[in-house]
Amino acid sequence: MCGRYSLATTPAQLRERFAVGDAAPTQPRFNIAPGSRVIAVNTDRDGTPRGELLRWGLVPAWAKDPSVGFKMINARAETLSERPAYRAPFARMRCLVPADGFYEWQAREGAPKQPFHITCADHRLFAFAGLWSVWHRGEEDELRTLTIITTAANPLMATVHARMPVILDRDAEALWLDPAATPAALRELLHGLSAEDTALRPVGTAVNNARFDGPQCLADPLPAVPVDTPAVTPAGTPPDQGSLFKIG
Repeated sequence: MCGRYSLATTPAQLRERFAVGDAAPTQPRFNIAPGSRVIAVNTDRDGTPRGELLRWGLVPAWAKDPSVGFKMINARAETLSERPAYRAPFARMRCLVPADGFYEWQAREGAPKQPFHITCADHRLFAFAGLWSVWHRGEEDELRTLTIITTAANPLMATVHARMPVILDRDAEALWLDPAATPAALRELLHGLSAEDTALRPVGTAVNNARFDGPQCLADPLPAVPVDTPAVTPAGTPPDQGSLFKIG
């Protein structure tokens, strides 16, 4: 799956790489979480790419409640044509989701999960393959949302998690947005990065907090302190006097 990602780049770099116009975020994003409004690239009716902000978590047009979007942050590439929520968007409502990395958590026996930040090997900007939808809350009000497509992990990524988001080849992005593209041609694009083009590294636990969006999310993990290491009091520091305020 893909439950968090980063877009720690400048608006100018984003505009240069993608046709996002004024929809580009005004500051870097280090911990983008489901439910956030995120930048996406789709097309006008004449096929011209444009950027807009969509909420992450797809809400199908027929949904009774928009809260279902939190269950649809990802769509499996293998079943896009089978799932009712994704069938129509796959046919005609596809988008690019700009990013520069994503996070995944590795399960460890007897220890907390270790977060990893995964990028392209050359750390370039890229685009996830996405689908979008429109849900009407009233006659005029509407909610525009998206989901990120996932596929089986490559051998390197599989050491952390069994799934990974689909990162499109740059020369495939135009085809993904093309309204005339055939389903067969589109399915050919839905593969993961190769292991050779994937870089992953462990990061600290700041990213575990979905509400925190600072550069510390990309910091290296703190070194473990052996349990038998004695505490060291810096020179000139008075001994611990305990709390000045006691209850009772």
